[in-house]
Amino acid sequence: MIRILLPLLATTSLLFAESIVDVWPEGKMPGKGANESEARVKKNDGFHRISNVSRPTLTFFPSPAKDGKPAPVMIVCPGGGYSYVVVDKEGSEIAAWLNKNGISALVLKYRTPNNREGALMDVQRALSLTRAHATEWNVDPKSVGVIGFSAGGNLAAKASTQFEARSYPAVDAVDQQSCRPDFAVLVYPAYLSDKTGQISPDLNLKAAIPPTLIIHNEDDKVFVAGSKIYHAALNEAKIAHEFKLYTSGGHGYALHCAGEAKAWPDDALKWLQQIGMR
Repeated sequence: MIRILLPLLATTSLLFAESIVDVWPEGKMPGKGANESEARVKKNDGFHRISNVSRPTLTFFPSPAKDGKPAPVMIVCPGGGYSYVVVDKEGSEIAAWLNKNGISALVLKYRTPNNREGALMDVQRALSLTRAHATEWNVDPKSVGVIGFSAGGNLAAKASTQFEARSYPAVDAVDQQSCRPDFAVLVYPAYLSDKTGQISPDLNLKAAIPPTLIIHNEDDKVFVAGSKIYHAALNEAKIAHEFKLYTSGGHGYALHCAGEAKAWPDDALKWLQQIGMR
């Protein structure tokens, strides 16, 4: 269901989203929602966090058409530790960057807080929904990727490894469409390893994992080990991927990095070109 036209204020410019789309038909969302009403909070850094999400949505930012040809599209999964989603810094700003480079974007507001099962259902449904509306949205159904940040990077990794068995019973005809992303970009992803230093058990390395780009930096002490472990596991499984490991950047920088990892957007665009998605 397409609901409304909505202006979203990013830190750099006023962006106009084409539309907000409900991920699920009304009354048919599987799993559980939040116990409290949805809340949007602006922190001291000027960015907005949304928590208590019980109505997942996709906000569509179309790329200007090139000769009318369908554009590649990426589902953007913001971070927030699965407690909230940072909808501008790791959402609408990323969409604007993608649009500038010929890629349409759908920012996913997935279920929070602490609802990883619901979030996975949401991103799987979002992938199928995008393909179901490919003609209407002028996007290429064979060029549907995911990009995620921190917890959103974890969600993108799960979407790119857990697609052979959908995590919910089919709701309608939309769910006949594939929920496998065609490519994945994981930016300082979280939770890729378990407490014993092994690959997280919710990443299925036996799946036909699509081309993947992992972006991280050495001074993200909490989460960089998981990216190294995932990189090694993909190597062992002979999965096509690239691991860009920078020296500095911290965590949660999105497009605002002051360290060496500030090169990641340009490096990501080069990688997307290499795999034929630009």
